[in-house]
Amino acid sequence: MDKYDIVIIGAGPAGLSAGIYTSRAGLKTLILEKMFAGGQVATIDMIENYPGVSGEIAGQDLADRIKKQAEHFGAKFETGEVKALARDGKGWKVEASDGVYSASGVILAGGAKPRKLGVKGEDGLTGKGVSYCAVCDGPLTRNKDVVVIGGGNTAATDAEHLTKFARSVTLIHRKDRLRATKIISDRLGDNPKVALKLNSVVDEIKGKDLVEGVRVKAVDGSFIEDIKCQFVFVLVGIEPNTGWLKGIVKLDDGGFIVADNEMRTSVEGIFACGDIISKHLRQVVTAAGDGAVAAYSAQVYVDELMGRAYK
Repeated sequence: MDKYDIVIIGAGPAGLSAGIYTSRAGLKTLILEKMFAGGQVATIDMIENYPGVSGEIAGQDLADRIKKQAEHFGAKFETGEVKALARDGKGWKVEASDGVYSASGVILAGGAKPRKLGVKGEDGLTGKGVSYCAVCDGPLTRNKDVVVIGGGNTAATDAEHLTKFARSVTLIHRKDRLRATKIISDRLGDNPKVALKLNSVVDEIKGKDLVEGVRVKAVDGSFIEDIKCQFVFVLVGIEPNTGWLKGIVKLDDGGFIVADNEMRTSVEGIFACGDIISKHLRQVVTAAGDGAVAAYSAQVYVDELMGRAYK
């Protein structure tokens, strides 16, 4: 087994930031990612609120910058999906699809995935007009009618992004106002291509081979109507990538990892950061901050384990 001081599982902003800090501290660091560096941030068209970055930057560009910084300090990257995590003496054995690794400490930064609606037609039409990534599929909506489901910052920002291509965008949300910040909500409300349908839920996504429309119901049951569209973007939140961690670390009712302010989990030697943990605010900047804290806590732990802690 290849031996490391720290194995970081996940290469989103949290994992990449953790890799910068552990590598810079002189710890032999491996970052494992099953797909590509960046995680969810790689699907964001433009980021305009990351400190120190003037103007706007594409999510993938920001991720690439952080990855290069981690590599500069010595972090090693491997592509592989982690299958299991088990005690190995005083350390940990990390079993991944590309090999088995030994680590003194582990940082969990596997992020989250889009949550599904769970309505009729969704699964069968996924990839046939149903999408969970406006940046990925936005160009396909040129001169089409689009429905966006959700009310948070992601849904509102992506709805605005889709107006660059689509003929019309209908944003459907179950509450009487959007959860998105005021500046984003106001900008969306001023866009002539956008129609808001509040206090409403999608009951069915309709279509045979491709999306043809959605059936919408009022939350109070006062009406049911069909809206014609060719694309449906489901942007109703995220689910943590923690299915394989059940029984290893403590999870909350939503499946997110429970971690303290120092990013320590319920198990000594395992730390967690970013969208995978239970917290209120999930932003690129908070993920990066989580990663730095997790890295420092992991460094202290490994130094104590190795008998080199500063006294």
